[in-house]
Parts: sequence; C-alpha cells; structure tokens
Amino acid sequence: MTAFSTSPGRPYHIIIFGASGFTGQFVVEEVSRCASEGPKGSLKWAVAGRSKPKLEKVIEQAAANLGKPELKTEVDIIVADVSDQESLAAMCKQAVIVLSCVGPYRFFGEPVVKSCVENGAHCLDISGEPQFLEGMQLNYHDQAADKGVYIVGSCGFDSIPADMGVIYTRDQFKGTLTAVDSFLTLGSGPEGSCLNDGTWQSVIYGLADKGKLKSLRKKFGHKPLPVVGPKIKRRGLLFYSSEVQQYAIPFIGTDPSVVKRTQRYLHEELNETPVQYGAYAGIGGISNVFKFLISGFMFCLLALCSCGRKLLIKYPEFFSFGFFSTEGPTKKQIEDASFHILFFGDGYTKGQDPSKGKPNGKIRTEVKGPEAGYVTTPIAMVQAAITMLNEPDSLPQTGGVYTPGATFAKTTLIKRLNKHGIEFSVI
Repeated sequence: MTAFSTSPGRPYHIIIFGASGFTGQFVVEEVSRCASEGPKGSLKWAVAGRSKPKLEKVIEQAAANLGKPELKTEVDIIVADVSDQESLAAMCKQAVIVLSCVGPYRFFGEPVVKSCVENGAHCLDISGEPQFLEGMQLNYHDQAADKGVYIVGSCGFDSIPADMGVIYTRDQFKGTLTAVDSFLTLGSGPEGSCLNDGTWQSVIYGLADKGKLKSLRKKFGHKPLPVVGPKIKRRGLLFYSSEVQQYAIPFIGTDPSVVKRTQRYLHEELNETPVQYGAYAGIGGISNVFKFLISGFMFCLLALCSCGRKLLIKYPEFFSFGFFSTEGPTKKQIEDASFHILFFGDGYTKGQDPSKGKPNGKIRTEVKGPEAGYVTTPIAMVQAAITMLNEPDSLPQTGGVYTPGATFAKTTLIKRLNKHGIEFSVI
C-alpha cells in the first residue's frame, strides 16, 4: 500500500490542485485552518495550478483573510497543468494526497486521476458528476488497487453529508435498517443564494450525456442489489412533502448514485445489509414551483442541443433565476446560507426477522451545516484528507476507486465533521 506519510522524495501531505479556482480558494483557507490536525500535529502542504501569479494571489488573499502573513513564505507553489502530463506527474510524485479542485471534472478530472494512480498519490475530488465518478471507477479501480492508491470522489457537499448520513442513520438504528428517504432544504439570508457557474456547467453536460451514463453502467455488469423489506416507494417529479412542509423534487445530483455505490460495496465486500435510498430536495412554496417548472422546461430543452448549451453556459444567471452566476456568491450570501438534510429510515428492530413482515421500526436523523458549496465542501474535503492521513488502518484493505461511504465508514470522519460545524444527530 502507498504510504500516508511524507518522505524526502514526497514532501507534502497535501497538494491542492486547482487552488486558484473559485472553490479551490476556499479549500486553501480550510487547509490552513486545519494544519494542526495533521499527523503529529502538523500538515505539510502546497498549492498547484497552471498560473503562478494567480496562485500567489490566492496565498496572499488567504494570508489576509486568516490573519496569517506567514503563509506567503511558508506555502510552496507548484506549476502544473492538466494538458501537460509531465507537470502533473511531477506534482503527484511530491504529494501523499492530491486534492483535485479542477471541475468540470468531465473535462479536466481524468488526467489528475491517471497521474495520481501512476505516480503513487492518493486523490480526493469534489465532483458532483456521476458519469465522471463512475467512469473513473470503471477505468482505474483495478490499477489503483494494484498500486495501493485510494481515489475517492465526491468528497464535498456532493456527497459526504448524504453518503455518511445514511451510514450514520444505519449505525444509530437498533436493528436492521432497510430504507432511507432524505430531504434537503437550503437556507439563505435576505440576499438569497447563489453558486458559481462551474456547478451549472456540470449539470448541463450531465443532462446532455444522460444516455452515455446508462451505457457506462452496463459495462460494470452488476447484479441488482438484494431488496430487504418492502421496496422503497419512489415519489413523483414534483410533490408536496409533509416531511419538510414544502414542495419537493427528486434530488438532482450525485447523492443517489454515490449512496448506491457505497451500499453495493458494503454488501459485496463486508456482507452488510444494503439500504435502499431515495433523495429529494425541497424547493419552497407555490411561487418557486412556477419558477422551477419554467426554468426546468427551458433547461431541459436547451441542454439537449449544442447551441442551447452555449446559451445556458453564457447566461447562467438568466436561465437559473439568479441561482448560478459567473461571479459566484457574495461574502454576505455565503455567511447567511446553510443546509439541512432530514433522513427518514425504516427497518426491523433487534430480534425481528427482516425477511418476514413489514418494518416495525423508524428513525429520524439530520445533517446540517453552513453554506453548502464554499464552506461545507472545503470542510468535508479537508477533513476527509486529514482522516486518511491519520487513520490509514481504518480504510478499505486495498486501494481502489471508492465513494466516501466505502472509504470512511469505519473511521472517525463523522466525529471530525461534527467538530467543524457539519452536525450529525438523531432527532
């Protein structure tokens, strides 16, 4: 197995690649905040990207925001570009873990994964793109396993809260948990919510390539997971949720596919009972329903052709009613934002046979935290990396391409997240 400690030839615990990107800047600040949590109380880290001046500016900004002027001299800068494999290889050879912040990952993510596997660096990303994530598993899992390298995707808001939330719910249930529905709601202040348009682009291309994702999944040749207890009921495309007291839609993102991949791993590798999962998101009252219907219709129509996609990418604010923009959120919007996920679980209490009768037990848990994209995501990504560095013996026995739940089910990641403001609890 590839080591989780630094060496003269591999001097950095963490290298943040894509550090000058919109999300990467927040990851830089979070790594700096958590440096004392590294192995033996320290963390050796560097930033990387294709523009040295931009990286220098990011370090200067982080130093000012955190009141740490020493960052300007202590943090090393590495120039690397996804279009230059030699530069990627040179970077990966110096890192124990690469934090990949180079979305949209369908365009820029694979060269990083490939170089990490070939050069012995573990890799975490914050992708919310099922096609990329599952493609990496299909193409690199065996090679990563042979090298003892861990490639762990979706280590941000997509999908650590949902994936670890299902595991937390299962672990807190006294018996055999068989099904979970989750409901996400987002909170915002008077200025509303906003995300950078990189996420918007990922959603656009994800819808356009939906057919390719189905073809990709067939290549795995997976057998259906066994269904324990009644089959979970699927909700409609738009419905009123009594659970969150507002209208809701199926969650548009990576969470359902990531959770299913985790449950497959836990069942096939650890012989645990798989949990069925349904993910939904609250969208508010009737006025938001009209906005959703109008923007959803336009989005689906335009995303299916190249000229339509160009329009969506060029005018994200218009087509998303301001929820996505090229400028991203303001500082005030970030400070006022929050997320809340409720998990409703069904199962069989201790002593009850899951093969007979209906579930007789219920559990409700929640995961809540600060703004999802640029506060929760860096916290989740950095704590995942720190957990890997400090608890290598609790990871899967062999390297490979894994989900967060498969990687961290036996670690203290949830406790670490609780300490950093992403709270897991039974309610």
